[in-house]
Amino acid sequence: MIYAIILLPLVMAVACIALPSDRLRPWLLPVGGLGQVVLVGWVIAGMGSGPPVTGLGGWLLLDPLGKLVLGFLTLFFFLCSLYAPGYLALRLDRPNRMFCANLFAVQAMMSLVTISYHLGLMWVAMEATTLASAPLLYFNHNARSLEATWKYLLIGSVGIALALLGSFFLAYSMLKAGLESTLVFDQLVRDAPDLSAPWLRAAFVLLFIGYGTKMGLAPMHTWKPDAYGEAPGIVGTLLAGGITSCAFLAVLRIYQICRAGADADFAREIMVFMGLFSMAVAAVFMARQRDFKRMLAYSSVEHMGILVLGVGLGGLAVYGALLHLINNGLTKGVLFLSAGNIHRAYGSKVTDDVHGAIRRVPLSGSLFLAGFFAITGSPPFGPFVSEFTIASAAAASGQYLACGLFLTLLAVVFVGMGATILPLVQGSPPEGSPATSFRDSLSTAGPIVLMLALVLVLGIYIPPPLESLLREAAASLEGTR
Repeated sequence: MIYAIILLPLVMAVACIALPSDRLRPWLLPVGGLGQVVLVGWVIAGMGSGPPVTGLGGWLLLDPLGKLVLGFLTLFFFLCSLYAPGYLALRLDRPNRMFCANLFAVQAMMSLVTISYHLGLMWVAMEATTLASAPLLYFNHNARSLEATWKYLLIGSVGIALALLGSFFLAYSMLKAGLESTLVFDQLVRDAPDLSAPWLRAAFVLLFIGYGTKMGLAPMHTWKPDAYGEAPGIVGTLLAGGITSCAFLAVLRIYQICRAGADADFAREIMVFMGLFSMAVAAVFMARQRDFKRMLAYSSVEHMGILVLGVGLGGLAVYGALLHLINNGLTKGVLFLSAGNIHRAYGSKVTDDVHGAIRRVPLSGSLFLAGFFAITGSPPFGPFVSEFTIASAAAASGQYLACGLFLTLLAVVFVGMGATILPLVQGSPPEGSPATSFRDSLSTAGPIVLMLALVLVLGIYIPPPLESLLREAAASLEGTR
């Protein structure tokens, strides 16, 4: 069944190309998304406590960490797909054949990343996510979207090239130690104590920078403001909650190798520094940001920093980082999709032109405001729980400086985002501002409500199956919770 996880989205992509109707084609997205949810749920539930599901002679393997990320990405894609028919019905001026097909291609490649147990195959899958998602950025067919697409491709290609070089260094570290060279993950973990330390450290640095570029960690984040600012809301959502999560998984794979050897402290120090640095850069650029979609890009930079910071702190913070992966993705879905609705209602994404969103699009404006409180770690939403877990773990382990800086930067981000978002949703629409015919509807607001409901539930209660997946994944990284 591990092959079906990849093949089902690819078959749906072919169906999108074959179906001639632009009106009917978008409905294949929720149909295929639901089919993938059923398939992945069946595979994960069927595994239980049994042996991992494998394929390609061990190159494909679904381990606890992969189960968690694959399960989240599958559900996340399905929720995004519910938004697609309503959005594309408003965009009949654009053909959507390749748009729908590429969305399925992105899902297939994201799924491949989660089950790749060969670092070379994982590298290919990560590059494929870039190539499949690039045409989605250019959906609006204007100069700004073209510039954003090229920047996304060029900077992403530099990052993925560094990751390839790091993979070569990792293989050479085995040769240097007199071992047979391989990039199969479990063999690398098994032989990690014997690997050449200088080459392993060099490999980690290159791989961290390479996949960190795909995550959008500062200072490798420069593609994000343009890409997120010009992409359709559904595409920005998949970038911020999906593809960046795949890149984070790749970083975790490399970290597991270092931890199995003698370089865990080296890797952690880098991750703590880069996590805090990304948060600081995001806080600076988020203040007085006039383009609210670009502001969300800097918010993504911040939360990618939180993810690597949690892993770098170790212990219970790893559990918090994995939980935050889910909370951040769902909350980004609320923000990007509601921001897309507001952009459509005003015909502008510049804060000077957008005020009183709650009056013009009451549901989207309210969801955008709720998403702001959620993403900044306000209770009772899910990100509060995961961020509190990371902060408390840092304090409990005596890492008071990191904990203090973490909390301070969270406060600065709250103030910076609030200064942009509160005037945007409150007050009255500017006089003379161009009004469009777009208003809230079930098709464009319903999926956002579902995402916000999940974010709220995760702030109050973590379902036992998810708790079990989180514990297993954290144990594979750091030991039991």
